[in-house]
Amino acid sequence: MAFRPLDARRPTDLLRTNSTLKALLEKSRQIERLQTLFESRLEPAARTHCHVAALEGGTLRLVVSSSQWATRLRYQQKRLIRQLQAFNEFATLTKIHCRVQPPLVKKEPPVRIMPRSQVASSSLQETAEHVEDPDLKAALERLARHHRGD
Repeated sequence: MAFRPLDARRPTDLLRTNSTLKALLEKSRQIERLQTLFESRLEPAARTHCHVAALEGGTLRLVVSSSQWATRLRYQQKRLIRQLQAFNEFATLTKIHCRVQPPLVKKEPPVRIMPRSQVASSSLQETAEHVEDPDLKAALERLARHHRGD
C-alpha cells in the first residue's frame, strides 16, 4: 500500500483550525505589541539592540546584543518599569531581566599580508641553487619569485 500525503491546505484554513498554530500566532502578535510599547519608552540608540522575549509573572525578559546594553538597561530599570506600568499590557511588571545574545553574524578572520623582502628572496634563491631535490628546488624558487613580486 503506497503512502499518499494529505491534500495541501491554505494557511488561513490551518490558522483557523489548528490550535497550536493559532496559539503561536497569538503569542507572536502579543510579543510584537509588547516590543512596540517597550520601544516607545526606550532611547532610540538602544532600539535595535533590545528585543522583548517574554512577559511572564511580572518579569519582562529581554534579549540584548551585548553586555553594554544589558548594563545600560539595568541603570534605567526603575524608570522603564514605572513608565511601562502605565500600559495595560505591563500592569503587572515588577522586574526586567536581560539576557545577552550577540548577533549571529560571523566576522571573517583578518587577512594577514606578509611583507615582501628582497633579502628573503635572495636567500631563498641562493638556497634553491644548492639543493639537489628537484621538487624542493622548484618550491624554493617559487617562494623566491613570490617575495620578489614576480
